[in-house]
Amino acid sequence: MITERVKPNPFSSTNLLIFSGMVLLLAVFFVLDLLLGSVSIPWVDVIKSLFGNTDNEVWSTIVRDFRLPKSITAVLAGAALSVSGLQMQTTFRNPLAGPYVLGISAGASLGVAIMVLGIASIGAASLSGLATSFSLAGAAILGAMLVLMVVLAVSLRVKDIMTILILGMMFGSGASALVSVLQYFSSESMLKAFVIWTMGSLSSVAGMQLQVYAIIIAVGLLLSFISIRLLNVMLLGDAYAKGVGLNLTVTRVLIFTSTSLLAGGVTAFCGPIGFIGIAVPHLARMIFRTANHVVLIPGVMLLGSIAMLFADIVSQLPGFEVTLPINSVTALLGIPIVIYVVIKNQRFAGV
Repeated sequence: MITERVKPNPFSSTNLLIFSGMVLLLAVFFVLDLLLGSVSIPWVDVIKSLFGNTDNEVWSTIVRDFRLPKSITAVLAGAALSVSGLQMQTTFRNPLAGPYVLGISAGASLGVAIMVLGIASIGAASLSGLATSFSLAGAAILGAMLVLMVVLAVSLRVKDIMTILILGMMFGSGASALVSVLQYFSSESMLKAFVIWTMGSLSSVAGMQLQVYAIIIAVGLLLSFISIRLLNVMLLGDAYAKGVGLNLTVTRVLIFTSTSLLAGGVTAFCGPIGFIGIAVPHLARMIFRTANHVVLIPGVMLLGSIAMLFADIVSQLPGFEVTLPINSVTALLGIPIVIYVVIKNQRFAGV
């Protein structure tokens, strides 16, 4: 259970020093992400390319059209997944709750599966005509919104938060079952395209897609900042929240909407990326030693962005021409933290 005491002074000199260090580390990783890649480009030319002063058009295209959008996408994805994970852990008071516990990821995957596997499997369209980035993103967002609407409808009738958690997991399992059925009946080429999407990618978001993606994440983060006081109250339990006059239904709708925009937006444009949303909030609590969301919300945003940039750097295998799936890298980074949290909770429980 997440019940740490909320400290009265969130902006102590120690916290400000930690925030300064995180901002510096974020800047370093952002620059490294621009410098590293399968094509070796001198750092001077990378800087020149950003300002359009380089004579090498190929290098300029690589930096401005590929590496820069990918780095921005990583920063936004890390912040979004981490904040949505923090909100879910606080709302459900469960240390292992993540941004996808409400079935949002499964709903997004179902939308993409219907687009890539369902329609194409009956010969209505070919993959080349269907699988554009916007069509996949639109299908994923619609799928995530469908699951969200069902969960919100349930939350209006069901008051117990753990029941909502279990029902959300059931909705996600149902969506995953439908995806499995579509996979079973799909052709080999369609199945391969869908599996590649499930591995996650930060390199397919650019231009207008990046603008739409950034707007969705910005709205989700704005709602999370609006929810800071509500999240602090919910730390003390539903009974206390009701006692101080908090409308739990409205609060849940606000938090669920924010989480769906954040997690659903990332899943729509980058594919399902796991473990960042579960692991980063715990790492932030260990660093700041507080449960105050005035500190944790900006803290997990910075820490999540740093984690995603680091994962992207590792996935590129500097010096090699191959690129690892980003989902595999985030799993390898996040699993040790999750295991530590589970063991720590078991030890405190006296098991």
